[in-house]
Amino acid sequence: MNTSRPNWMCLAAVWCFSTAPSLGQQEPRSGLIEAGRFVHIPGPSPALVHGEPGAWDDGVIEAADAFRDGDTYYLFYHGTGQGKGYRLGVAIASHPVGPFRKHGHAPVLDLGPPGSWDDRGVACAMILREGDGTYRMFYSGLSTAARSRWSIGLATARHPLGPWEKYAKNPVLEDFGYVGGVVRASGKYHLYAEHPIGATGPDYGPISLATAGAPTGPWTRWEENPVIPAGAKGEWNDGGFSEGEVLEYGGVFHFFGGGAKIHPERIRSQESIGYAFSTDGYRFSRLPREPVAPREAVPNAAALSEVHAIIEPPFVYLYHTLRYKQPRRPQDEPKFPVIEDLGIQVIATQRPFEIAMPVVHRDTIGPGEITALVDCPPLCLSSANEAELVAECTCGPRATKGLRVHVRTSEDGLTWPASDAAWFDADGRSGATVRATRVLSPKPRFAKVLIENLDPSESVSRVAVVANLRG
Repeated sequence: MNTSRPNWMCLAAVWCFSTAPSLGQQEPRSGLIEAGRFVHIPGPSPALVHGEPGAWDDGVIEAADAFRDGDTYYLFYHGTGQGKGYRLGVAIASHPVGPFRKHGHAPVLDLGPPGSWDDRGVACAMILREGDGTYRMFYSGLSTAARSRWSIGLATARHPLGPWEKYAKNPVLEDFGYVGGVVRASGKYHLYAEHPIGATGPDYGPISLATAGAPTGPWTRWEENPVIPAGAKGEWNDGGFSEGEVLEYGGVFHFFGGGAKIHPERIRSQESIGYAFSTDGYRFSRLPREPVAPREAVPNAAALSEVHAIIEPPFVYLYHTLRYKQPRRPQDEPKFPVIEDLGIQVIATQRPFEIAMPVVHRDTIGPGEITALVDCPPLCLSSANEAELVAECTCGPRATKGLRVHVRTSEDGLTWPASDAAWFDADGRSGATVRATRVLSPKPRFAKVLIENLDPSESVSRVAVVANLRG
């Protein structure tokens, strides 16, 4: 179990309680799933994009571990760029749905030297915080000589941002695929990975388990692997998984993963997010109704893959690789479909709920400048009964005018009109932080905003538009 993740109550969508005991003393009355309690709230997608040309991650970026430590949320990812294979980076935020900002301008874990076991790729980070304050990273590594045989290595640090030091005797587990989750429970480390890679389709496979008494091993592969097989033929996930996380919460092992409909060209495989649970970490049961986060709910999403989770009742935050149906921007056309960014989905485990969803954040907007519509991820309002937009900024020292928020709406989240459905102003005051709100009524299915600085001579800073969604 990752001790940086809270462990004081069971996930509301999974267990019922006959009483309401004090924190840390709740016991499940029943193992039955309340299937109707999962409410999918599409989050910002994309939430983090690949780097600008020349950056270390200017190729693709794919999701790795996400966790909370103190007041900070960490989102690890692996990316390609500069003619090199996957390397590991991290983004940080003060809220589980962001906005996330990349840390630094270099990977936090780089390739090994030529001829080493991980000289071609390092990916799929999974972080545990140990009792002595050490952070332990399990990750998948690939050598130039090994072709597609990914093995598992270790690195340690005193802080999630590093510096990370690789274990001298890596790899600790050879040929075991893509790490999806590591759980410390019952005196053992449980490592879940997509393995064997390619068993169900190009780059896809089932979820398998290995256990050990220490992170350095020796590791024992479960003799009845896989623990989570691909779905039956004809089901939405009959192509297997592109990784997925198992995490322990409230005495239950929870799995969230991207299940695929395979396409002969791997990058065009279609994935949605499914859920399974286990009381022992070995035998998992699926929800009667899946997927819990279908890709069809996210405009322009071809796949929600490489899924990782943070559970903070009444919400489950799902971080995933985002592949597109069509290029997001005209300049992406030459690289399409080999473009991947990161997105976020949210699962509410109860109604009513209220959640603040980031819409647009900018450090500054220049005099008379207006943001671009493409820079605002579509805001999905189908799960909410009410949506309130809150705009805030800090005006320049000689400002006389503030912001105008232009609201555009859409029925499909793909086609956007050239005219506003609504607009509202945050009136400027010299040197002041100003705020304005607007309830969207009637509530559209999808919305985007453009932010215009009305002042002709002064910039505005710390600009944010957030949507308070209530359902």
